[in-house]
Amino acid sequence: MVKMKMYLFYLAYQPMLRRVTYLRSNNSLLRFIIRTGFGVSIVLGLTNCGSTAKTDETPHANERQQTNLLATATFDTARLETTRNELNLTGKITFNQDQVVKVFPLVGGHIETLKADLGDYVKKGQTLAVIRSGDLADLEQQGVAARGELSVAQKNLQVAEDLTKAGLSSQRELVASQEQLLAARGEVNRVNERRRIVGGNGSVYYVKAPMSGFIVEKTASAGMELRSDDPENLFTVSNLDRVWVLANVYESDLANVHEGDAATITTISYPDKVFHGHIDKIFNVLDPDSKTLKVRVTLDNVDYRLKPEMFANVSVTYAGHDQRVTIPAGAVVFDKNHNYVVAVTKQNQPVVREVEIYKTIGQRTYLSSGLAPGDRVVSTNQLLIYNALGN
Repeated sequence: MVKMKMYLFYLAYQPMLRRVTYLRSNNSLLRFIIRTGFGVSIVLGLTNCGSTAKTDETPHANERQQTNLLATATFDTARLETTRNELNLTGKITFNQDQVVKVFPLVGGHIETLKADLGDYVKKGQTLAVIRSGDLADLEQQGVAARGELSVAQKNLQVAEDLTKAGLSSQRELVASQEQLLAARGEVNRVNERRRIVGGNGSVYYVKAPMSGFIVEKTASAGMELRSDDPENLFTVSNLDRVWVLANVYESDLANVHEGDAATITTISYPDKVFHGHIDKIFNVLDPDSKTLKVRVTLDNVDYRLKPEMFANVSVTYAGHDQRVTIPAGAVVFDKNHNYVVAVTKQNQPVVREVEIYKTIGQRTYLSSGLAPGDRVVSTNQLLIYNALGN
């Protein structure tokens, strides 16, 4: 019976006895300890010592882990700022009307050849169409007639001067000859200037691009008959290096929109691309049908991504009245229907704090509670540190 109890005692404390290596090789000593009753206290004491050592090492390991995590993170400081409000508007991309030119024919005739099509990029002075014109033929004839009248007037003046010197003609006739010469010169100058403005060669008229840009409108077609007084333009050329964004503002929001307010624009075509600009003009006339007022944002469009008539979402930010603690929007961790941040104490230790969000505008988040101005928060790798602290 005693041997059985000793065996059961040995099985119960076998794991702890294994910690004492020198007892393994001395069976007589082991039996002595068990018989005298000192085994429990000795083994428990040794076990407790081992547990204490392990407990002492765990905080240092955690501190080293947290320090390593913070080494890979970046920090930001909570600041007290005046809130910014956001107004979402709808609008569209339009031509920059300061860079739009409508091309009209200066003479009548019919179109022989078209040199450009809708959507083509053309350079200033490039030929867009060739027109065979009877008006140019008439203008050529007018030039011949004007030069002939000038020659006759010059001869008449010379004769009048000779007769006047000989006393065979009156001074009145001399003055009339001089006036005739001035009129002939004026007609020649008029025809030459008209020819210079119209251009062309003989009866051929060239429609040329008045500026570099894209053909955004085209009504011309080969064989079309034209009149010099036709009110319809043949082409419209626009430079798309800069475009306008026209957004609609409802009456209830008019007081919140001012020239110079920052605006961000997104389009359906490029949902991941954000365009930045400022309101540079407010059209102070309400649309009678929609009861909205238009505001304009001018954007650079060097890569020609933005096309006229594209739908645009315009977000306008303007200054509020109250002040809130702000942090980067990316520093917030949403977990279990709550918002948290990883703050850093004065001892450079990370701690998780729950925050209450007031609102988020762009890249900044305004808080109602949770942080004070000057508190440091982790702004990158915060999710990794949050999970490590949670575990």
